[in-house]
Amino acid sequence: MDFLSIKDNFICIILYMISAVLFIMGIKKLGKADTARKGNLYSSVGMAVAVISVLISQDVIDGGIVGYGIIAAAVIAGTIVGFIWAKKVEMTGMPQLVALFNGFGGLSSMLVAISQYCALRGGSDRISTDAFTSITLGLTVVIGAVAFTGSLIAWGKLAGLKMFKKNISIPGKNMINAIILVIAVLGIVLYTISPDGGLGLAGILITTIASLVLGVTLVITIGGGDMPVIISFLNALSGLAAAFAGFPIGNTVLIVSGCLVGASGVILTLIMCKAMNKTFAALLFKTTKKKSAAVAGEHKEPKSMSVEDAYLILEAAKNVVIIPGYGMAVAQAQHAVKELTDVLMENGCEVNFAIHPVAGRMPGHMNVLLAEANVPYEQLKTSDEMNPQMSNVDVAIVIGANDVVNPAAINDESSPLYGMPIVNAYEARTVFVLKRGQGTGFSGIENPLFTMDNTVMIYGDAKQTVSQLVVEYENE
Repeated sequence: MDFLSIKDNFICIILYMISAVLFIMGIKKLGKADTARKGNLYSSVGMAVAVISVLISQDVIDGGIVGYGIIAAAVIAGTIVGFIWAKKVEMTGMPQLVALFNGFGGLSSMLVAISQYCALRGGSDRISTDAFTSITLGLTVVIGAVAFTGSLIAWGKLAGLKMFKKNISIPGKNMINAIILVIAVLGIVLYTISPDGGLGLAGILITTIASLVLGVTLVITIGGGDMPVIISFLNALSGLAAAFAGFPIGNTVLIVSGCLVGASGVILTLIMCKAMNKTFAALLFKTTKKKSAAVAGEHKEPKSMSVEDAYLILEAAKNVVIIPGYGMAVAQAQHAVKELTDVLMENGCEVNFAIHPVAGRMPGHMNVLLAEANVPYEQLKTSDEMNPQMSNVDVAIVIGANDVVNPAAINDESSPLYGMPIVNAYEARTVFVLKRGQGTGFSGIENPLFTMDNTVMIYGDAKQTVSQLVVEYENE
């Protein structure tokens, strides 16, 4: 029996190592668009290996038909729901879906910690009551609960639900959040003092409730324009919660995978904060500024142009840059944009895409859309790569983007966007802005680009507009 136990432990260690390596390879490959699918595959296989290793190490396989039945039912149900949900979701709903997935990750970690506490209350001798285990269990509840409710708020904001206004102000929000956090920590202290006693029960309840409330108050005051960064931050929290959950149950692979997700999420969050010229502390703790109207060109009316006239300008262009935004996702225009790219290149025009790090409603939103339309990866450039060339661009086509091309970020110190690096579309010789109307972007800030002398508006559905441009080339 001892030999079999040693054998099982050795197998688990090997499986843990394989799983961790697959996770690392997966995250590395997710860093590039052309290898992202392989990254997803490696990570999925790594998760399957991790599940098998847990079944072995936790003696679940010895649980008989009941244990098998529960596990099989959970796996089948989760697979069906996840498959249908992912298949049916439109690309415009992908940010909301990612936010929910982050929340579910936090919720699962929180429930793992609570289940461990329930097992301890039930008399299980496999649950340690030492201070380290108790503290990590409490931290799992805190971080998981904040990630869960915070993600629900992010989902509501991205989905445009009426109950989640774009900017909600809570007087003294930092003080309130600090008090709630202190209460949550106090609950951890109570649980650590007496894990299996009355204080432990009170501590778990206090920590859980306070942390769920903290997730709401922390995120609900943050404007919708900052949601891409918040999604990344919540992703980091869900990973961190998973890492802490690994300590109470003694699961190595959960600690490793959680740390990988948490670290990558933190790095991405800081990168996106830099792209918006904001500090992470300012994003979480500062009060949202009042919106300001643009100074430059605020008394001018935008010039509009027909598709036919726009074609004549495009037909003579030798260098075109397309700047996509959330409007392209809403119009489902990515395939039409690919067609336009093809006809432009056939006409001898150089075409590139300038993608801002926070374009869309989640990290990499535009890259995913364009990859879906089979736009070559080498044409997808960052704003830093394209800005030095922008003054030599004949036509810049802005499709549904607003804040990421707003020159107020450069020349209007009163603008909330001031200091944020943008795509310098205004430097192009001609700028086409494809919009449904004259409304502002998700942040609600006016854009002086629309009234500049070198800018013309092409009103209407972006997909139809781009398709009409393609037709003009075909009818040439």
